[in-house]
Amino acid sequence: MENKNDYLQNLRHSCAHLLAKAVKDLWPGTHNAIGPAIENGFYQDFDFGKVKISEEDLAKIEKRMKQILPQWKKFIFNEVTLDEARALFKDNPYKIELAKEFAKDGKQLQTNDPGDFLDLCKMGHVDNPSHDLKHFKLLSVAGAYWRGDEKNKMLTRIYGTCFPSKDELDKYLWQLEEAKKRDHRILGKSLDLFVIDDNIGKGLPLLTPKGYIIRKSILDFEYELESRAGFSHVWTPHIAKTEIYRQTGHFQHYKEVMYQPFGIDNEEYVLKPMNCPHHYSIYKSKPRSYRDLPIRLTEPGTCYRYEKSGEVAGLLRVRALTIDDSHILMREDQIESEFELCLNLIKKMFTAFGLHKYYVRLSLADPSDSIKYIADKKTWDDASQILQNIINVNKLNFKIAKGEASFYGPKIDFIVQDSLGRDWQMSTLQLDLFMAKKLGLIYTDEKGNPQYPVIIHRGLTGSLERTLAILIEHYAGAFPLWLSPVQVMIIPVSDKFLDYCQSVYNLLTAANIRVIIDKDNKPLGAKIRQGVLQKIPYLCIIGEKEVAASKNNDIIASIRSREKDLGQSSINEFVKTLLDQVDKKI
Repeated sequence: MENKNDYLQNLRHSCAHLLAKAVKDLWPGTHNAIGPAIENGFYQDFDFGKVKISEEDLAKIEKRMKQILPQWKKFIFNEVTLDEARALFKDNPYKIELAKEFAKDGKQLQTNDPGDFLDLCKMGHVDNPSHDLKHFKLLSVAGAYWRGDEKNKMLTRIYGTCFPSKDELDKYLWQLEEAKKRDHRILGKSLDLFVIDDNIGKGLPLLTPKGYIIRKSILDFEYELESRAGFSHVWTPHIAKTEIYRQTGHFQHYKEVMYQPFGIDNEEYVLKPMNCPHHYSIYKSKPRSYRDLPIRLTEPGTCYRYEKSGEVAGLLRVRALTIDDSHILMREDQIESEFELCLNLIKKMFTAFGLHKYYVRLSLADPSDSIKYIADKKTWDDASQILQNIINVNKLNFKIAKGEASFYGPKIDFIVQDSLGRDWQMSTLQLDLFMAKKLGLIYTDEKGNPQYPVIIHRGLTGSLERTLAILIEHYAGAFPLWLSPVQVMIIPVSDKFLDYCQSVYNLLTAANIRVIIDKDNKPLGAKIRQGVLQKIPYLCIIGEKEVAASKNNDIIASIRSREKDLGQSSINEFVKTLLDQVDKKI
């Protein structure tokens, strides 16, 4: 019996077939290419020839899909030879190319037909399409290179989704509409948090002063957590010799995401794609004893990875990413305690971010893939069992992902759920039993013998850029006080109260509260609206009533939070409230 995930995959892939049939009915001569199920939906690629379609055409396509659907009772499957496939799909060059590729790889070619639409396909399908495919929606139109290769022809990609029930579809469509309102690229611009300028380059975001404050607030909190937990902070350069990445194996496994090497004094260098080798060099710089371990080296290091132009997306997929990276080198008997230490840090970070729902993905190797993974079954089995035990001891909700491990070891990825119920991958804990041996990293045990340390690769949140994007969308730009770039806006009713406002400003800044005064010559209502639009946590309004209520050094102001009018308050008491909220990360 298929599980729910398999059923959804089959459901959505089947709907991609329905989409292909409808498009070919509406625009005869169109070639359908591939149409896989993807996370939360599906897509189908088409070669429309000279025809150009837009999202305005989606309603027409949906209508045709609904007309076709009642006739689709069951997919009929047949195995065919390459020659038969060539004959059946002689007018579709994309199907011929796929058929040749499958045959070359020794795969059996298979056609399917729900009654009136023959296609070449090897994926799963639903048993009763006319019943199962009722709840679908086409979402968008985009361009996509055939096979994802920029050298190939640009095709038209239509995205859609399909769910088993109307309620599930409606909930997802609501989620999409809410996500549009929270799009970090739109909010990032309206709230003046970051800039992406093609003159600088795609995937190279620039943080504004406000964006930098959020980034620094996160890093300051991490520094505090890590310092208390015994981590040692380091800094490493943005480049290194290519040879070190060959030694670690990163060059062989990640060459496609690394930038082209360049020369310095007849030596070959590369922009660093990860921080690992730099940290290992610090460890290796002097003799280490078993008494020194664990050694916890940590750094928010910026790395550079090539992302294709079509895959770069705001802060979620960038070419310069800052990884809050740590490498813990330890004895084998310290593995469980070090993982527990890291788990506690991650939980504290999620709590501060207001991300209370999460599960972990246990990413394991695929033993059949000898190219991707270091061939040492026993070591892999040992490392995987250790992580499984850690998950069980800590009672973590988990899923297994075979084939998703790093080339040097299995890992635990933390998948958080935001306020819209969407899943995002953030923190990572990777267990590495290989790298110390490859690089000759040693320590001396209590008997004076050399030993290889075990390594944990830890990303506390992962990419800081991605984290900022997630938090913008999670909070819809209305950050908690500790993360807000501006925590208080002081609003004078008129210019004659500016000196009074300056006194309030001085009291707040002396307490390290981030505050601005709205000095624009606008009506009070317009100033308040501006503070609301900028999602500032507190507005501090000062006019005749507030001045009259003040006595001696006890300055009074009218306070408004995002939720409600809090009335008049002493600034001294207001400061205490703010500092308490910042301290509690609320």
